[in-house]
Amino acid sequence: MTAYEYRVVPAPKRGVKERGLKTGEDRYAHALQGTINELGAKGWEYLRAETLPCEERQGLRGRSTVYHSVLVFRRATGAQPAATPVAAEPMAAQQGLSASRAETPAAARPVPGTREAQEIPDRPAPQVTANRGD
Repeated sequence: MTAYEYRVVPAPKRGVKERGLKTGEDRYAHALQGTINELGAKGWEYLRAETLPCEERQGLRGRSTVYHSVLVFRRATGAQPAATPVAAEPMAAQQGLSASRAETPAAARPVPGTREAQEIPDRPAPQVTANRGD
């Protein structure tokens, strides 16, 4: 399977003046074509254009949603993606025998970042006592 890297660039806001282009639509198409050809010469393959919402500040405390048009490009990377290893079942489980705790693979658990590790110290488990309403 081929791995890709992606590049997202803003779409042109205005057309570019060029001799022979009379309408704004033609000028804008020329600007768009120039952007696509420029990145295509660098090895980027044009995928699509998207219009996406973005929340931006307006004034001191206000926020508004603004829509931006972007162009999405991709190109194949030189490195192949690393194959995801498949965890094999322990031999005891395959043969129908019970496996000890040491033989079963541990579940993958995300390792907290340094900030999370500092904020959440390791604490011993609380003591559980049975209260009977005698």
